[in-house]
Amino acid sequence: MTQTIDFDLKGEFIPLDALLKTTGFASSGGTAKAMVAAGQVQVDGQLELRKRCKIRAGQVVSAGGASIRVIATGGG
Repeated sequence: MTQTIDFDLKGEFIPLDALLKTTGFASSGGTAKAMVAAGQVQVDGQLELRKRCKIRAGQVVSAGGASIRVIATGGG
C-alpha cells in the first residue's frame, strides 16, 4: 500500500521542486531537482522531467512509492 498525503495549495500553483521540498519528499531544493532529473518523479502517472513544472490543484505527484495529492484551499 502506498502512502498518500494531502497538500493544501494556497495559490494557483506550486513548482514541482518546491512541492517535493515542502512535503519532505526531498531534504532540500537541490535534492528535489536531482530526483526530477533522475526520472524518479511522476505527475498524474506520467514521468515528469521539468523541475519547475507548475503543479495545480487536482494533480497527484508520486515519488519513492508515496504520493502527494494536491488540493485547493478555500482561501486565495
